[in-house]
Amino acid sequence: MWLFLLTILTSYPHKLSRFNDILYLYESFTQKPLFMYIGSIDQGTTSTRFIIFDKQGNQISVGQKEHKQIYPQAGWVEHDTNEIWQNTQEVIGLALGKANLSTTDIAAVGITNQRETTVVWNKNTGQPYYNAIVWQDTRVGNMVVELTKDGGVDRFRDKTGLPLATYFSGLKIKWLLENVEGLREDAEQGIAIFGNMDTFIIWHLTGGTDGGIHITDVTNASRTQLMDLKTLAWDNDILATLNIPKAMLPTIKSSSEIYGEARGVLASVPVAGDLGDQQAALVGQTCFAPGEAKNTYGTGCFMLKNTGTKIMPSKHGLLTTVAYQFGNQPVNYALEGSVAIAGSLVQWLRDNLGIIKKSSDIETLAKTVEDNGGCYVVPAFSGLYAPYWKADARGIIAGLTSYVNKAHIARAALEATAFQTLEVLEAMEKDSGIKISSLRVDGGMVVNQTLMQFQADLVEVPVVCPAMIETTALGAAYAAGLAVGYWTDLDDLKQNWGIAHTWKPNMEEAKRDNLVHYWKKAVARSFDWEE
Repeated sequence: MWLFLLTILTSYPHKLSRFNDILYLYESFTQKPLFMYIGSIDQGTTSTRFIIFDKQGNQISVGQKEHKQIYPQAGWVEHDTNEIWQNTQEVIGLALGKANLSTTDIAAVGITNQRETTVVWNKNTGQPYYNAIVWQDTRVGNMVVELTKDGGVDRFRDKTGLPLATYFSGLKIKWLLENVEGLREDAEQGIAIFGNMDTFIIWHLTGGTDGGIHITDVTNASRTQLMDLKTLAWDNDILATLNIPKAMLPTIKSSSEIYGEARGVLASVPVAGDLGDQQAALVGQTCFAPGEAKNTYGTGCFMLKNTGTKIMPSKHGLLTTVAYQFGNQPVNYALEGSVAIAGSLVQWLRDNLGIIKKSSDIETLAKTVEDNGGCYVVPAFSGLYAPYWKADARGIIAGLTSYVNKAHIARAALEATAFQTLEVLEAMEKDSGIKISSLRVDGGMVVNQTLMQFQADLVEVPVVCPAMIETTALGAAYAAGLAVGYWTDLDDLKQNWGIAHTWKPNMEEAKRDNLVHYWKKAVARSFDWEE
C-alpha cells in the first residue's frame, strides 16, 4: 500500500493537493477503501463514548461508559478527570473491538465535549489540581454579583457575546486560582495549564506529559468568556480583570485541521476535529446555511441557529457564540439558547426521588395520565439560563393538589423541557425577526414520542428528527473527516442527512395558550429564591 502511495506521490505530485486525491487514486486502483472509518470521542456530562462512522454517516460501532457525578455541597457539581481519561481509553478499545477494527482502519479522530466544564492540571505530572468543575456548577455566584456592580450583567457581552453567569469557564478558573493552594504560582509559570474537556482529552491523547498538544478550538474558546469573538484571541483586558495568567491558556485553533497524531490506544491516527458538543450537533445536522437551526435534548437542552459570518448580538436573552470554523475558512457564528436542565431532570426523578427505575420508564409512566393534572415542574436547580438568566432562581413544583400523583409529576417533568424550548425559540425569532418553518431535533430524548409530540404542539411547527440522532458525535467526525479529505466538502455531508420521523402540531390553540400561561406563571414563582 505505502509503495503504491510513494509511486503516486513521485509520479503525479500536481494531482495531490489534498489527502482526498490520494484516497481517490488508491481506491480506483485497488477497488477498496484506503481508510474506511472516522472515529469520534464524545466526552459528555454523564458519560464518554467512542463512535465509529462510515462515509455515509452511519454508526458502525460504539463504546460507552458513565462516570461519577460528584456533589460536594448544594450547587456544586464536579467530575473526576482521571476517571474520564481512563474511561476514554476503555471506550475506544471497546468500540474497535466490537467492530473487529484496528487503528489502521481509522482515517482520523474528532473530539466533542461538554462545554464550559473546567479543569486545571500540571503539565509535568498530568495530574489535576482539583476535580473538573462542571458547567452546571454555581459556586461562582458571588463573583457574578461582584462583577456586575461595575458594568452590569452585560459587562463582557460586547466582546464575548455572553452575559455574566455561573455557566462559563472563566470564573471557574478564577475560583480555582483563588482556592487551590499553590495553583496561582504554578499557573503564572506555565506549569499549571487550563482546558475544557476537549483540551484535556487532546493533551492526553497526543502524548500527555510526553509532548501532549495544548490546544482548543474556537467553539470551546468562545465558551470561556475570555475570547474576543471578533479577533478569535484571548482578551487581555478580561484576563486582567479576572486575574487569570495567559500562560495557562491553550492555543486557539480552528474546528477542523490536523492538530497532531494520537498515541496509545489510537496510535498514529490524526487528531483533526474539535467542537463543543452543541456546535458539533449543529454540524452533524448539516445546518450550514444562515437561518438553519437545531435543538439538542441531552443533559441540558440547547438550540443553535447559524447566523453565518455575521456576529448577531441578542436582545432577548440568548448567547452569541462561534458555530464552527473549518480550516482557514471564515468563522461562522450562531445564536444560542441554553437550558441547564432537561434530561438530567429525568435522572433526578430516577436517582433522587425514585419515581422511576430507569430513565426510559418516564414515558411509560407519563402516558398513564392524559395531562399534567395542573402540575408544573420548573427545574431551576442551578438557576435559570436562557432567556431569563436568573442565577438566584431555584427549582419548584407548582400547582400541587391532592389529585396529583407521580404520573402527573413525570408528565410535568417531560413537559418542562418542551416549555423551556418554546421560550428559547420565541427569543430566537424575536432576535432574528424570522419564524422557523420546522425544528430539527437530536439527542437522547428524541426517542420519547410523548415529549416530541408535545414539543410540536407547543412550537406549532413540525418537529423533524434525522435518521442519525447521534449528531453530536457525527459533527466531530465530520470536522475530522473534512480535515483529512475523507469527505470532500459540505455537500458531501449534506447528502448524508435524512429524516427518520416528523411530528406535526395537533393541539387546540386555546389549550396550548392555557398551558403556556400557567408555565410562565410557575417560572415566575421560581425567581429570587436564593438570597
